[in-house]
Amino acid sequence: MNKKEHWNNIYSTKKINEVSWYQPIPETSLKLIKHAASTSNSNIIDVGGGDSMLVDNLLELGFRDLSVLDISSYAIKKAKKRLGLKGSTVNFIVSDIIEFETNNQFEIWHDRAVFHFLTEQDQIERYKLLVKNFIKPGGHLIIGTFSENGPDKCSGIAISKYSIQELAELFSGDFSLENSFQELHSTPFNTEQEFSFVVLKRLG
Repeated sequence: MNKKEHWNNIYSTKKINEVSWYQPIPETSLKLIKHAASTSNSNIIDVGGGDSMLVDNLLELGFRDLSVLDISSYAIKKAKKRLGLKGSTVNFIVSDIIEFETNNQFEIWHDRAVFHFLTEQDQIERYKLLVKNFIKPGGHLIIGTFSENGPDKCSGIAISKYSIQELAELFSGDFSLENSFQELHSTPFNTEQEFSFVVLKRLG
């Protein structure tokens, strides 16, 4: 399966509120980002942001140094069109996360439901290297994945499920655990998905 084609097909055939991860106001992510950010100029990347409403809400809160990364060029086009001139300051990036390269370092790396799509050990190790290199010392890694009680698949793709302890231990070499919890997400289809969230601080 070609991952880019798969996700472009999802975003080209479904409306924004017809995907399971839709949140008009992503309250949990906003709360965690606001708490982790030192100022409104904090350098923030939303990994797998697609055409989610998180960037809209962050702009409304006054954040200006924002990047949105997604594997789907179609999702990025939809986000740009929705935001219009409001999104002119946003750095949109089309890339598979494990192929991502940058000269930048971020104060906050937010990932809700991307990491759990990495099911091979080499992909997981690549991701760990990315966050080690691309998050500033003292910066924060915010990750939400399906919990051990969550679904086995998302958008027809098998995923890796994580407990809070598993996530914390996986990144423990370079990050310390600051906050963690599990949360039920209600989908637009009246189903519930349990997520594990961790907030990790970059050591060094």
